[in-house]
Amino acid sequence: QVQLVESGGGLAQAGGSLRLSCAVSGRIPGFFSLGWFRQAPGKEREFVASINWNLERTPYADSVKGRFTITRSARNGANTDLQMDNLQPDDTAVYYCAAAWGTGTFNRSSSFQTWGQGTQVTVSS
Repeated sequence: QVQLVESGGGLAQAGGSLRLSCAVSGRIPGFFSLGWFRQAPGKEREFVASINWNLERTPYADSVKGRFTITRSARNGANTDLQMDNLQPDDTAVYYCAAAWGTGTFNRSSSFQTWGQGTQVTVSS
């Protein structure tokens, strides 16, 4: 069974930085993308960024472009990081790592089959 575990959440001040990590374990059935989503209190889960299996596609939500950077350990690698710079209070949310099987580029939550438990990020003003 495939599992995803996030780490690195916490508290930051506006303008600060945090780095989230996600590790995938278990029997991985072929090529897959990794993505990050977030959900703030009272809001729907939203896409943040993803990276496809060969590292050539890294779509970002408009709200985080230029501030967040997604990376992956290797082609089809089992680890991904999300570097978050210039954090703002609106970035406060639970951040989820997710895996989408296949060679495509994915940015919809319905495309991701396996999810982590989430890690809290809180940004104070």
